[in-house]
Parts: sequence; C-alpha cells; structure tokens
Amino acid sequence: MTKSLKYTVRNIAIVLSMAMFFSCTNDIKEVRDFLAEKNKPIGIAENIYNIHTNSGRVDMKVSTPLRLDFSNRKNHPYDEFPEGLKIVTIDKDNDSLMITGNYAINYTKTGIAEIIGNVTIINYGEYKKLKTEQLYWDQKTKYFYTEKPFTLYTATDTIYGIGLDASEDLTKYMVKNNRGVFYISEKD
Repeated sequence: MTKSLKYTVRNIAIVLSMAMFFSCTNDIKEVRDFLAEKNKPIGIAENIYNIHTNSGRVDMKVSTPLRLDFSNRKNHPYDEFPEGLKIVTIDKDNDSLMITGNYAINYTKTGIAEIIGNVTIINYGEYKKLKTEQLYWDQKTKYFYTEKPFTLYTATDTIYGIGLDASEDLTKYMVKNNRGVFYISEKD
C-alpha cells in the first residue's frame, strides 16, 4: 500500500468517526428516559460529605460512601444509598441527633426514607438511643416507625419490643409489643 493510499484511508476513517460523533444529538430527556427504562441511575456520587446550613448555622451533616440518583423516575423518584448512610442533625440548642444504617432509600416526592441494617438513632440531648434492623422515616412529619424488633435505651430504662412509633427526636414514642424494666415516677 502506498503512503498516499494509507493517508487517504486514515483520513476517511477520521471523517467517518467525526461524523458519527457529531451526529449524536440526544437531548437530556431522551437520555433520562433511556436510563430509566434500563433501571440505571442518572447520577452516581462517591464519598459524599455534605454540610447543610440555615442562616449561617450548621443544622445537618450527611455522609455516605455511595449515592445513586434515580430522580429520572416519573412516578417515584428516589435516592439510594447502597453502602450506608450517616445523618447528624443539630438543633438550635446544639443538641444533635445521629441516624446511621447499612442501606437507605429516600423517596423524594413523599419524603419517606427506609433505612435497613444496623439502624441506630442517638439523641444526645435526651440521652436516648434506638436500635433496630429496619426503620421508616417520614421527614415531612418528623416521625419514625418500625414493625421490626427494636431496643430503646433511655437514661433510666431499656425497652425491648416489636413495633414502635416515635417522634424524630425520640422524646415521644408508642411501643407496641414491649418488655423490659421501666422506671415509673410517682409524680406520673
């Protein structure tokens, strides 16, 4: 093959490659729909450490090794945290609440999150700690609930049970099937 023929073939290959490259004009909606059909996330983020502030005051810290963004779902967009999640909220009195779990999924339209595996919630200001294997968190009403076995530690009691409804700060709770030793004040 002569030099000029080699260059001609190479130039034709480059022109065809460029034509194919520039002919791809998918818009963002088409890409999102394609990814949704294939059950693929529209975004992947690794090693997230996010600090949220409100009026210059830190009120939440979120960390996770992996976040999958499925906001391309029409009916039920969600974020998935397949390698776990840690959330720390800080109120105006600087009391904090820490939520951890091995897996989490957060449905963005409804504000409901499901946390699974070694779920722990600690309210440092109230000296309360909740441990369970599965927990639902209604972020709009600031409410936790589970139908799984749990252990709730307070400053004076350790409560075991199956099924719990609780306020987000664990100050109010309703235990369904419980057992344990409870401290009861005569004032109550």
